[in-house]
Amino acid sequence: MRDKSPAGNRPIVLLSLGHACVDVYQGAVAALVPYFVAERAYTYAAASGVVLAASLLSSLVQPLFGALTDRWALPWLLPLSTLTAGAGVALGGVTGSYPLTLAAIAVAGVGVAAYHPEAARAARVAARGGHAAMGWFSLGGNVGFALAPPLVWTVVATGGLAASPLLAVPAVLGAALCWAAVRSAGAAGRTPDGRTAVAGGVDDWASFLRLTGAVVCRSVVFVALSTFVSLYVRQRSGGGGGAGTAALFLLYLGGAVGTVAGGRLAERHGRLRVVRASYAVTVLAVAGVVLVPGPAIHLFVVLVSAGLYVPFSLHITLGQDYLPRRVGTASGVTLGLAVSAGGLAAPSVGALADATSLRTALLPLIAFPAVAGLLLRGLREPVAPPPELSSPTEDPVTPRPGA
Repeated sequence: MRDKSPAGNRPIVLLSLGHACVDVYQGAVAALVPYFVAERAYTYAAASGVVLAASLLSSLVQPLFGALTDRWALPWLLPLSTLTAGAGVALGGVTGSYPLTLAAIAVAGVGVAAYHPEAARAARVAARGGHAAMGWFSLGGNVGFALAPPLVWTVVATGGLAASPLLAVPAVLGAALCWAAVRSAGAAGRTPDGRTAVAGGVDDWASFLRLTGAVVCRSVVFVALSTFVSLYVRQRSGGGGGAGTAALFLLYLGGAVGTVAGGRLAERHGRLRVVRASYAVTVLAVAGVVLVPGPAIHLFVVLVSAGLYVPFSLHITLGQDYLPRRVGTASGVTLGLAVSAGGLAAPSVGALADATSLRTALLPLIAFPAVAGLLLRGLREPVAPPPELSSPTEDPVTPRPGA
């Protein structure tokens, strides 16, 4: 066993709790969509444009933050980015125009983008290469996603969008937790001059790019369902707003179990085998969400959640092991850029729903997990990098493993 009591690892616990506070704001954007539609009469396309705003700028700057954390350790980014994400979402509900709403939500996206590469680097150091410990770190983010719908419902359903500044409270708590995590971790993973310590090993870009393609496919399914499942379940089940909020909550909550289970299953069966099996299950589960009517739709939402979240932390560690010399870049892509890439596809889903129906717009999602599984076929389990550290400026040209 490579992990030693992840729950007793103070930096991992603090990073996980801080991760929860940050990812509340990723989940909150989708949870606000029904209220934008109800209070501001946004079309499906306009509402999904809000999700695009959170994803587009985030996707553009995420590699930059990843490259920066590959060279320098930037622990101060964790509390600052948490406050930025909270401020953006809080302002998004009170802005008086659509462009200002998009701008505020985009600021929140930048905060999220700045947080994840440095947090994943710090968590990898604290986890000492353990899959289960990284699963606990990822669990925090999934819990944050799950708490977003009831939090938004509690605040906005009672006070309207004008009450959205109250949504900044988790950011203040998260900033304090992140600062405590930074102090607890000390100088781990840094050289005396503040640079990021770099492991030895060989960067396998070909395998990493295929993994990225699979994560993008996952992102399209996850973001599209996050944006529209609440509205869709209201239509299909006839249960009103409560049924829609419950579906979104289940979509996020299932990830809390799935992420921890993914780490444990990977230690027994191997990461790639677990990831491939998860995508096979997801194909059937997404088909159930789109095609099965009535209350049973909630069961399929849970299955989709499990299928999408079991691979979540495994994507991170696989990416880091495929690019052992560029852990920040790998984290920025697998945990940030590729995860937010689904937001770029959300307006297309919304436009198709406006032109046809929401059910028709969600049908193509069934194919994406199948494509993800195909991309992962033939990949080999990467070897964990050796413990020796080298200067971050050194980048020897070495052949791909097995070449």
